[in-house]
Amino acid sequence: MNKDQLIELLKEHKPTLAQRFGVVELALFGSFARDEAARDSDVDILVRFGEPPHWRQYFGAQFFLEELLGCPVDMATHQELREEIKPFVEQEAVDV
Repeated sequence: MNKDQLIELLKEHKPTLAQRFGVVELALFGSFARDEAARDSDVDILVRFGEPPHWRQYFGAQFFLEELLGCPVDMATHQELREEIKPFVEQEAVDV
């Protein structure tokens, strides 16, 4: 799957993520966002929840994405990003 296909798939399922898990923003970052993904790359996704998520919402969203994409997903919220990497992630992030 390439970057454009991945973004389209995420766009298609964004309403489901919002309804089932409370996700209000979704962005792709990392190797897929940079078009540098290898066959065994995981998918890095930055999410924002409307309210602080319960663990069921957080992990439910992650497991949903892993099943949808068929590969490991490294999901993070803005609050989880370490300050030293936050500018790099935000610079390369592609909003969905």
